[in-house]
Amino acid sequence: MIASLLLPLFVHASPVALTPPDVSGLPPSDRPVARQPKKQPAETPPAAMPPGTPDELQTCLHLAQTKPAEAIKQAGDWLSASKGAAKAFPYQCLGAALGQSGSWDEAEYAFLQAREALAPGETLQRARLAAMAGNAAMVDERYDAALTALDLARADAASAGDATLTGGIEVDRARALANLGRLPETGEALAIARKNVPNNAEAWLLSATLARRENRLPAAQGYIEKAAELRPVDLEIGLEAGVIAMLSGNEQAARKSWKSVIDADPSSPEAQTAQSYIAQLDTP
Repeated sequence: MIASLLLPLFVHASPVALTPPDVSGLPPSDRPVARQPKKQPAETPPAAMPPGTPDELQTCLHLAQTKPAEAIKQAGDWLSASKGAAKAFPYQCLGAALGQSGSWDEAEYAFLQAREALAPGETLQRARLAAMAGNAAMVDERYDAALTALDLARADAASAGDATLTGGIEVDRARALANLGRLPETGEALAIARKNVPNNAEAWLLSATLARRENRLPAAQGYIEKAAELRPVDLEIGLEAGVIAMLSGNEQAARKSWKSVIDADPSSPEAQTAQSYIAQLDTP
């Protein structure tokens, strides 16, 4: 079955409270289709920035990671001295620094301003910036705003002809759509993501959770196995694998998955949830 498993990043969503467990110890279906984004910068890490990124932007983004207040000032000064499309760079750094400081609504605005500063033909970078704005709004739990920005990102990525970027954006769109209760559209976004980025474990995990919530357990099992294959040590995958196994009537596999979550990181929230599931099974 599914052995030890552990957790990723890049914007997720808040828990959805559903039916509690019954007296037989069946675990509650309270795993979200999309998890809440961690409170961290919505900016692409400097090491992952696209080729050709100006040195000044790289320096400012590095500063935003450790000294956001200084980066905000630096970006502001840089912005005042910039004109036209050149404003995109200081706006991008400003968004990263504002996100690092927890001002997610302002970060979203800065990323969108960076996108608007670029020429319409700069579709690839416009897509990335709109995705950053969407992620910032997602952290702030403003899912309508997140979806609006991510729809812009999707259109830009399509214009650029970048299937990989489109797939990643669809994963983020799925999170926003799930939190808005638009589950059929969530499924459509995830189907595109699985096709465009088949090695994205998050797409398979979210697909498994959605299928499980829709009571399509064989499909959920296939999706979660693929997620675990791609990311063998992931707490969220392990937790979801156990829920799917339990709902499928395989208590032994469920225990194994939940125990692997506890063993991987005993102090994590996921381990505490796994422990509570096991305790329910052990309660007469």
